[in-house]
Amino acid sequence: MNVNRIGNESIFQGATIANEHPRFRWINFNTIAAAIDDGRDVIQGLSQNQKTLPCRYFYDDLGSELFEQITDLTEYYPTRTEQAILEKYASEIASLTGTCELVELGSGSSRKTHLLLEAYTQLDPQLHYYPIDVSAGILKSTALALLERYPNLKLCGLAGTYEQALAQLPPAELENRMVIFLGSTLGNLTDRERSSFLTQIQQALQPGEFFLLGVDLQKSIQTIEAAYNDDRGVTAEFNLNILSHLNHRFGGDFVLDSPGERLRQRFEHLAFYNREQHRIEMHLRSLVTQTITLARLNYRVTFEAGETSHTEISRKFDLPTLVNELSAHAFKPLQIWTDPQDWFGLLLCQRQCTVEECP
Repeated sequence: MNVNRIGNESIFQGATIANEHPRFRWINFNTIAAAIDDGRDVIQGLSQNQKTLPCRYFYDDLGSELFEQITDLTEYYPTRTEQAILEKYASEIASLTGTCELVELGSGSSRKTHLLLEAYTQLDPQLHYYPIDVSAGILKSTALALLERYPNLKLCGLAGTYEQALAQLPPAELENRMVIFLGSTLGNLTDRERSSFLTQIQQALQPGEFFLLGVDLQKSIQTIEAAYNDDRGVTAEFNLNILSHLNHRFGGDFVLDSPGERLRQRFEHLAFYNREQHRIEMHLRSLVTQTITLARLNYRVTFEAGETSHTEISRKFDLPTLVNELSAHAFKPLQIWTDPQDWFGLLLCQRQCTVEECP
């Protein structure tokens, strides 16, 4: 994609751009994704011996709403623990960085971001915020609510994947910028994906700019597994919704309830802790032998009874190891905050000069 600049407007070729509010610009990269996404990643994942489904397909509008419900569950400690850290230290974060633009990856409802916006308002009432989320619906509704709450907020919503948005971030209007990545979403990436992602963050920031990262830490396996197997079954519904999304997007015929048998599911949610990899693994297990067709992909796949499809990982980090990994990508942690139980970590990092950039 090429970006042409005319005056103060960026034209993203192939993307939908709208200005529906005097302080809100809307760039929807999903129009590009719809044109070029042929489902190759789905076919590739389902063709492996250990079937996989890309976790990005969790987040249609319903999936995003279900995840917001998960964050309120009693068993799901990460959201409330990270929020408590932000409530205590948001003002300190703002004072360490000074006035800067905020770019948030996977913004969702921006619930925790309110704490940062309040803190930065104390420094400068003129706020610049770039929320990025794959779900256009929740991004737009959240953006309009924020504009109502903050009369001096200037907002540019970016609907699409992290890769799309980071590669096409509009030029900074303020002297400083901070990328925010909360919720331990970093733990959803494999080692290789995580390294590539940190390289993208490095390239999106200039030396001296900031990266605020929230990560889930290693703790008792019982506590971790309970967070992904809630009693109300919301996480199970979230996991199963990926199949509904594939039905809608690619003309699939996944059937979640067997005809004539009340509430007997064809697939079930499975989540467990992998001790060697220090991560939760989420799977969908086929309860019967069944063949599924994805008509728009001209693809058919058979699931054996008991066979699982891997849908997500959630790594639990060790702080010293993570600090070394960040340093390898030119990020220096300025401050690390944790909760009293050391369940969750919040790291404020500053982008350093690489060897090529240093004078």
